[in-house]
Amino acid sequence: MKRVLLIIGISLSAILMNNVAVGQCNNFTKKTCIPQLSPYIFNGQVNATLLNEGDVAEVVLTFYANQDYRLLICSESLLGNIEFRLYDTQNTLLFDNKKYDYAKMWDFNSTATQQIRVEIEVPEGLDLDNIAKNGCVSILVGFKDK
Repeated sequence: MKRVLLIIGISLSAILMNNVAVGQCNNFTKKTCIPQLSPYIFNGQVNATLLNEGDVAEVVLTFYANQDYRLLICSESLLGNIEFRLYDTQNTLLFDNKKYDYAKMWDFNSTATQQIRVEIEVPEGLDLDNIAKNGCVSILVGFKDK
């Protein structure tokens, strides 16, 4: 019985810690990231998560024809230079921020309604003390009002 209670306790702790981390990422996104979209209008979709060094994450976003967009990858500074790449549905590379001094945003006009896959990579080896780092990373989209 004690073993079952211990397993339940550990499971509940892990769930609660994850919820706290997601809540912290949402606060970080609202306070730090959303203002960086200006003068673009935030589309209201929050894609934020806690990532560890060496993690790779992906999300697919839809962009509509004849619309100007700003895609912003916002992360906590302790994560260093976040790499992000954008691919179309045929897996053609559209943008790689590594080629642009690790730019945090990309402004573009979508000439057609399309889905774009955003791939994010957190660099490894952020700390010489061998302590793994993690932090919030947000993917935000803004558009210009026409």
